[in-house]
Amino acid sequence: MTHDERLSTYAQHVQQFLDDFLSEKDCIGQEKIIKSMRYSALAGGKRLRPALMMEFCRISGKNPEIALPFAVALEMIHTYSLIHDDLPCMDNDDFRRGKPTNHKIFGEAMAVLAGDALLTEAFTLATTPQNLKNFSAEQIVKATNCLSKNAGVFGMIGGQVMDIESEHKKISYDELVTLQKYKTGALIESAAQIGCILGDADEKQLHAAKEYAKAIGLAFQIQDDILDIEGDAEIFGKPIGSDAEKEKSTFPSQIGLDKCKEKVKTLTQTAINAVKTGFDESSFLIWLAEQLAVRNK
Repeated sequence: MTHDERLSTYAQHVQQFLDDFLSEKDCIGQEKIIKSMRYSALAGGKRLRPALMMEFCRISGKNPEIALPFAVALEMIHTYSLIHDDLPCMDNDDFRRGKPTNHKIFGEAMAVLAGDALLTEAFTLATTPQNLKNFSAEQIVKATNCLSKNAGVFGMIGGQVMDIESEHKKISYDELVTLQKYKTGALIESAAQIGCILGDADEKQLHAAKEYAKAIGLAFQIQDDILDIEGDAEIFGKPIGSDAEKEKSTFPSQIGLDKCKEKVKTLTQTAINAVKTGFDESSFLIWLAEQLAVRNK
């Protein structure tokens, strides 16, 4: 299997699982909220976080498909954050992945509830008794705790708060790194950690996974900031220049485009070195880090 095929296979598994899980078949009045959840959850995207989790589970020694409930739970949390991020009270965006944002189709109230529901149902997946067929109770507790912590006040939510409070302000480079470590990096780190937990990785491997995820998480956000300046709106899936328009603190505004591009290269190499140290089979993760460094969407 080529690396492209592996990434595509992971995405297909996640898409099918989401399609089955977010079904309208048992609805007795909940059809509209399910449609709203499906609209965003099934809209595609890179499925980066589930791919990372499933791959770390695989190279730690387990079948990656057993990680699907947790991988989909993480993707649902990521999707809810995007729905809420696009709301008028937040970034007020009209497009996401080339389509109208959730609130533009279903209204603000339904979009808020769709995000809330995706977050809640993520923990239904993480704690389903069926997981006991593949994991110990200790693994499930550790993985669920990691998921909730990285999605919460000292994870993604905390980063989002920092982002809101930094608008129309000058913040330092270090403050911006901290902001993005939580806002973008926390769920990426969660993917790597949970994959290792579910795969029975040892401490050396878990440390390597954390270092890899930390590096690609920051590189991912810097590349996102670069694309908001140099990207193609049709490929990127949302308007270019929106960060500058909203007076958001970005890495190019802090250190300039050229240094940002160098930083992405350096962080990518840091990630590659980390995963090479911790795992014998790391070629897919090396390839993925390199692909993310040159992505255009």
